[in-house]
Amino acid sequence: MKVIKLGGSLLDDAQTRVSVLHDIAASWNSGHDLVLVHGGGKHIDAMMAKLGLPKRTHAGLRITDDATLDVVVSVLGGLVNKLIVGELTALGIKAAGISGSDAGTLIAEQHPPIDGVDLGHVGRVVSSNPTLVKSMLNYGILPVVSSIAMSTGGKLFNVNADSAASALAAALKATSLQFITDVAGLMDSEGKVVDALDASDAHALVAEGVVKGGMLPKLTAALGAMSAGVGKVKIGITECTHASS
Repeated sequence: MKVIKLGGSLLDDAQTRVSVLHDIAASWNSGHDLVLVHGGGKHIDAMMAKLGLPKRTHAGLRITDDATLDVVVSVLGGLVNKLIVGELTALGIKAAGISGSDAGTLIAEQHPPIDGVDLGHVGRVVSSNPTLVKSMLNYGILPVVSSIAMSTGGKLFNVNADSAASALAAALKATSLQFITDVAGLMDSEGKVVDALDASDAHALVAEGVVKGGMLPKLTAALGAMSAGVGKVKIGITECTHASS
């Protein structure tokens, strides 16, 4: 069982996306159980610009007011999700799109303010119920999951797609989690791509402040997945594993 998080240029560049989805289709057809998780930040940006809504972020998170939440839900759960499902279908794959809010696939709580800034409808994933995803796999359907979560009380949240993929991988007891992104991989302090590292080395890079920007939530999500039992995580070409014996 592998969970794959689709992000970066994959969702924006049709040629890159088709290439990656061809590889995913080949893996699926060879008998591997796969689950896809996606975000879609640039598609959200484009729709907000079209609607004349301002983009506001803080600490790398999108401040999500009522109007922004409407856009996030419609774009992630509709446009981007069905784009991926459609292209997989064209490759002969029986795929179906759901959101993390369906059947408790992603449960989140309200994200606390950061530096006193209220983030609105931004959630923090706290658990995952994989029942729906497992049912789809049992019937030969490839699940495509958008990064929308719901509270136990039924409130929708915009959540980080890396965290969503990590939580779902942990709940599924996946053997591996892969982040397909538009960067080569994790960089060390000298700006060189790290081919492989174990969890202790990854924690050290975070503590030293080497990992910054969009790579930080990915590595944090990777460490969370490994601590929950996922054996291997790949970010671009960088492979993260448990500490060597």
